[in-house]
Amino acid sequence: MKVFALFISVLLHPMLMATYGCLLLFFGVKNTVYDFMTPIETKWRITFIVFLFSFLFPALNIFILFRMKRLPSITLSNRRDRTFPYIMTAIFYFGLFYLLIDINIWNSIKVFIVGAGLAILITAFINLKFKISAHMVGIGGLLGILISLSFLIKYDMTLFYILIIILAGFVGFARLYLNEHKPSQLYFGFFLGLSVQLGLFFILQKITFA
Repeated sequence: MKVFALFISVLLHPMLMATYGCLLLFFGVKNTVYDFMTPIETKWRITFIVFLFSFLFPALNIFILFRMKRLPSITLSNRRDRTFPYIMTAIFYFGLFYLLIDINIWNSIKVFIVGAGLAILITAFINLKFKISAHMVGIGGLLGILISLSFLIKYDMTLFYILIIILAGFVGFARLYLNEHKPSQLYFGFFLGLSVQLGLFFILQKITFA
């Protein structure tokens, strides 16, 4: 069971949520403007860039800090070890937004990148006093993105909501089984990720997203 919990924790790592969001947006949700109005090369290019800035670069940063003995573990199990890596990860997200800001792609993608960076930054500051689950922040944010997109393009994503909620249940189980978090930390993390993405979208919904 521990192997399964570790597998879920890695497969649904919070730094992979932005990449999964792009894959869902471009290849999973069919017959939308994101699907048939975005060239296939652009889809893969954007997804790759998002993967670099939201996963590979932050992961390399954590690994380098671990090799320099600035971190006792790459799993960041200790609350005090999380703040600086979280802040650096948020900086990578904001850097990705800066890179994309003048590129002719959907503005909604840019807003959701900012939302992810903001959620991570908030998590870093909350982490100074209270440990919350970054895994749940990530998957809650993914659900928030899908709900926002559904509202934006008037597309029924109920099946995707159900899938994300089921996966969130698996993530919660895995983090509890590995003794990484308490239930309150899981709920708080999920609510934070969900509310940041939804809140940012509805605040900025008057922007022309097309």
